[in-house]
Amino acid sequence: MLRALLSSTRPILARARLAQLPQLQHACGHAHPGAGVPALARGMKVRSSVKPLCDGCRIVCRKGRIYVICPKNPRHKQVCSNGTWRI
Repeated sequence: MLRALLSSTRPILARARLAQLPQLQHACGHAHPGAGVPALARGMKVRSSVKPLCDGCRIVCRKGRIYVICPKNPRHKQVCSNGTWRI
């Protein structure tokens, strides 16, 4: 009875998400749910020399680094790895 009550209070969506995540077996035998799933994040290209790739690209200097940001195409985002810029 208690198990039925607890299972009915859990969100159905959370159970469905856990069922879809792959189970990664650890060396000691127990499973880590979702440990093999990479984090989805878009970063920047890290280059020694940055340049605008289209007419929408803008070169900005922030935090002592040179960045290229592009509202037209987010894949054009770049950061200069060795180009520290100071005022």
